[in-house]
Amino acid sequence: MGRSLTRITGSASTRTSSPAPVASRAPVSPRFRASSRTPASSADVAETVLRLAVLLQAGVAPARAWEHLARAGDPAARRVASAIDGGMPLPEAVANAGTGAWREVGVACQVALVVGAPLADCLRGLATALRDAQEAADDVRVTLAEPAGTARLMSWLPLLAVGLGAALGFDTFGTLFANPLGLACLGAGAMLILAAHRWTKRLVRAAARSEGAPGLDAELIAIALSGGVSIDRARTVVQDARRVGAMADSADAETGSRPATAISEERAPAGSDDVDAVLALSRTAGVPAVELLRASAAHARHRARVEARLRAARLSSRLLIPLGVCTLPAFLLLGVAPMLLSVMSTMSVSL
Repeated sequence: MGRSLTRITGSASTRTSSPAPVASRAPVSPRFRASSRTPASSADVAETVLRLAVLLQAGVAPARAWEHLARAGDPAARRVASAIDGGMPLPEAVANAGTGAWREVGVACQVALVVGAPLADCLRGLATALRDAQEAADDVRVTLAEPAGTARLMSWLPLLAVGLGAALGFDTFGTLFANPLGLACLGAGAMLILAAHRWTKRLVRAAARSEGAPGLDAELIAIALSGGVSIDRARTVVQDARRVGAMADSADAETGSRPATAISEERAPAGSDDVDAVLALSRTAGVPAVELLRASAAHARHRARVEARLRAARLSSRLLIPLGVCTLPAFLLLGVAPMLLSVMSTMSVSL
């Protein structure tokens, strides 16, 4: 184990001084490749990354820090330590530790190693971004809980109306299944219930959509610039380092663990226009771009959080549309109409 740690630490320092942006892929065992596709929330990733940053700031070598976290019971750290011990480069091992946020952590590690930026400080900033993204997602889930629950409850109203009519003594089931008009009401009501369910599900999904970690592109370029490279070089390093996550995404697409559409959305860097504006301001004013980029990233996260809350708040009123267009007509067709038809048939028989 001592020789392997020496070899890993030496290889990490060699990659730090090497100009190559992406290390070559090492063979990985199928067991690690299968376990590395475990999804993790941004909060879990942020907690692990923050612990790693503390260990690195205390002077612990990266490979040794991952081993400490693995012994502490962190499942992602176990996968990273196992991959490093098997000869995989550190950034790629981190990117393969899981889906989602781990890809960006691997990219950040690659950028920091290439430009020689302090890895501990870089990981602290990245952990803050991931934690903010998870807090925004949690806020949206809490806000959506009440309107989504109300919509699910109201979707049962037409079916309850059928049972209520039967409990009141009306022949609702006989009317719905034996009367031609009842069959028409049954078919139309079922279609409206299905339409309301799909419509509501689509509205909730649109309100709860996740935008990843906003401002992450600015954070990555800030990491590259903190290593003392030029702006053009920083852009090149970040662009090349994204291949670390792209290789892991390609493996996900091959194994089918994640849809290709979700992978393509995660690959697209968010806020590139804002990054261009910040870099242009830095060049024009002649001021360092690192703090400007980090401030822009923080503002992007705040803006995304506010927009997510607004989407969730607007959902309450938007859910009234499928309720009025589909659910209430289905209630009339399945609950009220069979009772009227039952009464009319009884009156015609008595006459």
